[in-house]
Amino acid sequence: MTDTAAVTALLDSRAEIVRAQDELASRLPAPMAIVARIAYNYRWSWTPGGNELFAAVDELRWERSNRNPVRLLLEATSVSLERAAADERLMRQAAAILAVIEADNARPAMPGRASARQPVAFLCAEFAVHTSLPIYAGGLGVLAGDILKEASDLAVPMVGVGLLYRQGYFLQRMDRTGYQHEYWIPLDPERVPAVLVRNNDGTPLTVTVPLRGRELMVQVWRVQVGRVPLFLLDADLRENSRTDRWITARLYESDRSIRLAQYALLGIGSMRVLDAMGMTPSVVHLNEGHAALAPLELARMDMAGGGDRDTALAAARERTIFTTHTPVGAGNEGYDIAEVADVMGDLPAEVGMDFDSFLQLGRTRPEDPHEPFVMTPLGIRMSRAANGVSRRHGEVARQMWQPLFPDRPVDTVPIGHVTNGVHVPTWMAPATRELLDRHLGDEWITRASDPQTWAAVASIPDAEVWELRSQLRAGFVEYVRDRSVATRLARSEPREMVAAAERGFSPDSLTIGFARRLATYKRLYMLTLEPERMANLLTDGARSMQLILAGKAHPDDEEGKRSAQGLFTFKQLHNAPEHVAFLDNYDLTIASHLVAGCDLWVNLPRAPLEASGTSGMKSVLNGGLNLSVLDGWWAEAFDGTNGWGIPGDSVYDPSVQDRRDAAAFYDLLEHEVAPLFYDRGEDGIPHGWVQRVKRSLMTNGPLFSATRMVEDYIDDAYLLRSLSQAGAR
Repeated sequence: MTDTAAVTALLDSRAEIVRAQDELASRLPAPMAIVARIAYNYRWSWTPGGNELFAAVDELRWERSNRNPVRLLLEATSVSLERAAADERLMRQAAAILAVIEADNARPAMPGRASARQPVAFLCAEFAVHTSLPIYAGGLGVLAGDILKEASDLAVPMVGVGLLYRQGYFLQRMDRTGYQHEYWIPLDPERVPAVLVRNNDGTPLTVTVPLRGRELMVQVWRVQVGRVPLFLLDADLRENSRTDRWITARLYESDRSIRLAQYALLGIGSMRVLDAMGMTPSVVHLNEGHAALAPLELARMDMAGGGDRDTALAAARERTIFTTHTPVGAGNEGYDIAEVADVMGDLPAEVGMDFDSFLQLGRTRPEDPHEPFVMTPLGIRMSRAANGVSRRHGEVARQMWQPLFPDRPVDTVPIGHVTNGVHVPTWMAPATRELLDRHLGDEWITRASDPQTWAAVASIPDAEVWELRSQLRAGFVEYVRDRSVATRLARSEPREMVAAAERGFSPDSLTIGFARRLATYKRLYMLTLEPERMANLLTDGARSMQLILAGKAHPDDEEGKRSAQGLFTFKQLHNAPEHVAFLDNYDLTIASHLVAGCDLWVNLPRAPLEASGTSGMKSVLNGGLNLSVLDGWWAEAFDGTNGWGIPGDSVYDPSVQDRRDAAAFYDLLEHEVAPLFYDRGEDGIPHGWVQRVKRSLMTNGPLFSATRMVEDYIDDAYLLRSLSQAGAR
């Protein structure tokens, strides 16, 4: 640890953000200095009017820059900047947004045992804060981003720690057969809202992490997410070998040894960076097993200060909680002894363990020398509390990891659950927010976890709800047409396919969304098990439907890639190309369009492999309905009146389960969903459908908000508040 004065300076690395804001402002017309200050805090992204502010500077460049406010302001023409600076209304809007950000930052922190010097440290391999910072792959990152935003809204003293991937996650291009191709574009951290954390003398703060028998040097970037700083470790330094610099190149790198090195860097490096900045976490939250070495590093640091091993390990365990996100094998990757020895080096010895004892922490059966080392058992063993991410996933996790507790019956295994939720201001479309602002009362969004907040939805006139849904669907259809024409042309598809995209996709048709990782257990192929029947449903003149899909398969997942190819067989069926679109390169921007524009959100996982799922929760926030297998979050959300459910019991033979679930899916679409959507009153409104939308908002809005989720973590896992404080929330 450095001296007290240095610690104080490093603790408040916001000074680097101020310098970056001033540097950016110096390149802009004077009135635009306000916009430069806004650009370096992602709080603008969930403040009403924030996106519109930057789009007004140069809408085309805003989209081409991936909605990156720093790049926009650096690359916009002088004409665009001067025009924006002269727009008094726009500058008043900017001043209002900045006032929101500054007032938010000025609020006192949530009372409790966490503080700026002793924060909750939230560790994750990926963070989906915004589309302009592409260091995320899917649901895990989206969940992590939502937790940081909600922690900011609740004024929780939290810091996020992850890795800065210089090439991010891959970009996707589908060829004419539907086969996925991947490519990467380098991320320039100096052209995103990020700043290097620096020492008092202006040099970058660095720490070293022992990996592969060498000391890897890492620097740290700070990204401001409202009140919460996100620190990203970066190994791309000249002091490191070319191979070691690649460790932070790509998220979920295909090379196993590099992935393991990433996890070691995240776990060990996160604790060293926070220590160097003068922070001692009150709680370390391991969001999945990637960072599971963090509590061992905490123990090592205590031992280096003179503590004995057993006390240090117990203290580290007491400060750590662990969240597991998947029962799928690929999410609980195993490594053999040689792989672990190559990456970990002397770490076990530094925490007073021989190598075999260390390996046993990562095995379900410690006595089996042939069992691979897995981060998840290590994370569970080194935590005082562990949880799944839905009620059913908690049950599955207790069964899955019961061998770690051989003396306990399954129902007493100490793994609970905190069901996921989504950040309401991020995922609710502006038009939906405007409608609810009119009907739910002032500042209703700060009370999103209270069911009473949503009770007034029942009295919203059906006509207003239907008008909202029609508006969102029509806007989405225009978006789908534009993208579909462009991607079909880029794939050199026949002219008739391009024309089908241009004339298809009606703003009045039932619009169905299916978008998620293209992992096999997500069962995208269920949509084509009966292609003729599906095509007939889509093209029924009186009750037509349109199906909009998106998703990525991991570059090494050939089976997942093939599942997407099945969808492209719809091209061969009569009129289907006018009703089916696959949106390449699924990301946060596409997701926001999908969850706002689709009337029906479909999820067809093979139960019980869906830990939670959150995309359907986002659809709920915009008046979408869910038709899903009763697995993950939907198993506790569905009440028979707020959507549709497919039985979630598992069947020994997967092919039997697939056929049964597909039949249920098609039957629901044909006999319940479409009739309800198209059953219109004399006023042209499907009142039965609207009533189900209202019921969905009222029941699922509060229960699956990130507000409820983070409050559960605060009170039940982090234990930050006293019982009286928790009871008064």
